[in-house]
Amino acid sequence: MSEHVRLADQIRRAFEGAAWHGDSLLELLADVDARTAAAHPIQNAHSIWELVLHIAAWDGAAIRRAGGKAAKLTPRQNFPPVEDTSDAAWQKTLALLKATHAELVNAVEHFPDSRLMDQVPGKKQKYHNFFYLFSGIVQHELYHAGQIALLKKFR
Repeated sequence: MSEHVRLADQIRRAFEGAAWHGDSLLELLADVDARTAAAHPIQNAHSIWELVLHIAAWDGAAIRRAGGKAAKLTPRQNFPPVEDTSDAAWQKTLALLKATHAELVNAVEHFPDSRLMDQVPGKKQKYHNFFYLFSGIVQHELYHAGQIALLKKFR
């Protein structure tokens, strides 16, 4: 199995399930409603909804980078504000997350192994290659999945 396929599989498992560590991001979100997603049970902490938008934003940045474009997020893009807390808006947010993630997995599945050690556009650190980026996506999603798991305990 090629390395890019392994990386895509790890990204998929962190997001959809069948990961050895426990619940994936989608498994954690399965029973979260709009009210729970919008809540701020911990002072100065992001809501589940804000974390979901953040994850989608960085998945989108990784897609652009894999396509050869430098991607930097503004503070508003990094953690987009939640302005509509309706059930319909929450379902729209989940659909955005799933669509962005599917696009990212597809990009990684089709990314050539020969380019994995290439520098990511816009990054100056020598270690910031595509292997680092794609591995980091797994770490990023699981980090925030852990935060979501803790926030759910306050319902």
